[in-house]
Amino acid sequence: HWGVLQKIVYAIGWVLQRSLGVTGPVGTSAAANVFVGMVEAPLLVRPYLATMSRGGLFATMTVGMAGVAGTVLALYATILEPLLPGAAGHLIVASVISVPAGLMLAELMVPDPAPPPGDTEPAADIVIDDPPHSSMDAIAQGTREGIELLVNVTAMLVVVVALVALANQLVGFVTAPFGAKLTIEGMLGWLFAPLAWLIGIPWEECAKAGTLLGVKTVLNELIAYLQLGQIPAGALSERSRLILTYALCGFANFGSLGIMIGGMVAMVPARRAEIVGLGAKTLISGTLATMMTAAVVGALTPG
Repeated sequence: HWGVLQKIVYAIGWVLQRSLGVTGPVGTSAAANVFVGMVEAPLLVRPYLATMSRGGLFATMTVGMAGVAGTVLALYATILEPLLPGAAGHLIVASVISVPAGLMLAELMVPDPAPPPGDTEPAADIVIDDPPHSSMDAIAQGTREGIELLVNVTAMLVVVVALVALANQLVGFVTAPFGAKLTIEGMLGWLFAPLAWLIGIPWEECAKAGTLLGVKTVLNELIAYLQLGQIPAGALSERSRLILTYALCGFANFGSLGIMIGGMVAMVPARRAEIVGLGAKTLISGTLATMMTAAVVGALTPG
C-alpha cells in the first residue's frame, strides 16, 4: 500500500541478479526463507507470483523446501545441543547455504531462458485489482487473506499426514503375513542409505542414517531430529551426527509439500495446475539441496 515492497524487491533483486542471476521477487523470497517459513516467504512477493516465470515459481518453491524457518531453529538446537555442541550455529549455517543450493538446483531442473547479455529485469510495479483505500483497509484485507491462507494450509497438512498414516497401515497389513511389518519411512530408509554414504557417512552407519532421512521425508524434520537426539552416543559418530544435522535441515517432506501447495494455490489460484505439477519436483530438489550442504560438510570434516 505504501510502495515499500517494490523498493525492497528492486534492491535485493539488483544484488542477487548480478551474483546469482535471479530476479528481484525470487531473490526476495529466497532471502526471506532464512527467517520465515516456506509459505510466509512467497507471501512477501505475492503480487508477483501471477506473472512469475515457471522457472522462477519453481525456484521460489524449491528454496522454501530446502531450508527451515528461523522461528524453529531454537527448538531444533535445543534438541541437538546435548549431542552436538554448537548446534545452533550449524543450523543457521545450513539454512543460509541452502539458499544458493536450492536456487542452483531449481535452475538445473526447471531452467528459464537466458536473458540477453546485459539485460536487467527491475522489479515491476505492483498492480492490485482492488487496492486498499487506506492503511486500515490494507490491514483488514491482509488479515482476511491471511486467515484464508491459514485455513488452506491447515486443511492440506491434515490431509497429507492422514494419507501417509493410511499408506503405512496398508503397507503393514500387506506385509504382516510375511513376518515383516514395513512402513513407508522404513522403505525410504533403504533407498536413502546409499545417499547417506555419498554425503560422507560410513557405510556401517548408513542404515540408521537412511532411516532418519526417510522419517524426515515421510513425516517431518522435527521427528527426525528427535530420533537423532535419542540415538545412543556410540551408535553414530560425531561426524555422522554433524552431517545428518545439515541433511535433515529442510522442509522437504510430504507434510510440508501439502502446506506448500495449499499455501501457494491460495495465493495464486490461477496457477493451481502448474503449482501442483511442480510439487513432486520441489520435494526432490529440496532434498537434494540439503544433501548438497551435508556433502560439503562431510568433505570438509575429517573422518
